[in-house]
Amino acid sequence: MSEARRDGAAGEQGATIVADVAIIGAGLAGTSTAIVLAKAGLRVLLIDAQAVYPSEFRGEKFGLDHMAVLERLGLGPVVRPLLTPMDESRIYRYGRLVSKARLREYGFSYGPLINGLRAALPAQATFLRGRVAEITTGPDLQRIALTDGTLAQARLVVLATGLGDAVRRHAGLRRVETSKGHSLSLGFNMARPRSEFPFDTLTYYGYKPADRMAYLTLFPIDGAMRGNLFVYRQAAEPWTRAFRQAPQPILRDLAPDIVTVCDDFRIDGPVDIRQIDLTVTQDHRRDGIVLVGDAFCTTCPAPGVGFRRVITDVDRLCSVHLPRWFETPGMGADKIASFYQDRVKQGVDGASIASSFYARGMVTGTGLLWDARRVRNAVVRRTLSRIAQPFQQNHDPGRT
Repeated sequence: MSEARRDGAAGEQGATIVADVAIIGAGLAGTSTAIVLAKAGLRVLLIDAQAVYPSEFRGEKFGLDHMAVLERLGLGPVVRPLLTPMDESRIYRYGRLVSKARLREYGFSYGPLINGLRAALPAQATFLRGRVAEITTGPDLQRIALTDGTLAQARLVVLATGLGDAVRRHAGLRRVETSKGHSLSLGFNMARPRSEFPFDTLTYYGYKPADRMAYLTLFPIDGAMRGNLFVYRQAAEPWTRAFRQAPQPILRDLAPDIVTVCDDFRIDGPVDIRQIDLTVTQDHRRDGIVLVGDAFCTTCPAPGVGFRRVITDVDRLCSVHLPRWFETPGMGADKIASFYQDRVKQGVDGASIASSFYARGMVTGTGLLWDARRVRNAVVRRTLSRIAQPFQQNHDPGRT
């Protein structure tokens, strides 16, 4: 990672940092984009308010298909040492084991993953700690002013600020909530280490709609066994406060058979709680600026679609659209529109948003339509389970 290069003598007051691409926000989307573009030979400026990404409860597991995209982008060697692989997946419904299969997934802590990516920034990328005070965009050149007086200019600005609203407002963009308080994610560590659990990863689905529970999943991160619980509740309601103070009895009520699966089901340490609001950014078709990841839209983590949506944005931007944009002068809104019109991106975004609402409806939806969908899904699952049962009995992948 290089030092900032300035247009003017070193240390000259008012000198401007010059880059091909300025990326604001050094989370998953921003840092991944910076690495890929810098490896392609572009001068990249990566701006973030935090020099070290703090501990934060975000996504903590993804699958083999997500890893394939990271490998294709050249990020595999960077992220592999930061991941905990798991190979056996067990699914429980109504307290019964309905599926045991070999399925490669990866557990990770979000903060260490991002800091590991930052540490891998190539020499063509400059990391700059600072807060944006002003953005001026146009069809040719983009200018950024930081609160400490630092100035930067680039052909293109990539906005990857996630859930943050300040920079979005500076750019004249508007975020609209499509489902406020859509769901609640809760994370915690089990008291027993990973080695004392008889499985790699477990998913335990809720019993009844009144519980408003999507599912509980247990999986390893390093030597610990991590728990993620997804429910359709509000952060401020009494249930949430009660769970934070005493999660054990509530979990036993939600999953009464869990002790037969895990035996000693004690939780160690505090509970992380994150409310999920579904949002979309409007007025985003502008000269000189493109939005990726959660800066463009947010989805619910319960269906497991968020990581795919973010990394797909990075892939399509870096592999398809940005190289074409830089082949010709200018960076007008008509050129950038090709990214938002990308069929792969639109397909992933649309499926992610749809699955966020569908998953909630399958738990909390009322009326004949939702009742019929639950019955249909139950019949399909039982049929598939009967078909797969002989194979599951004859093949126990065990631990790896």
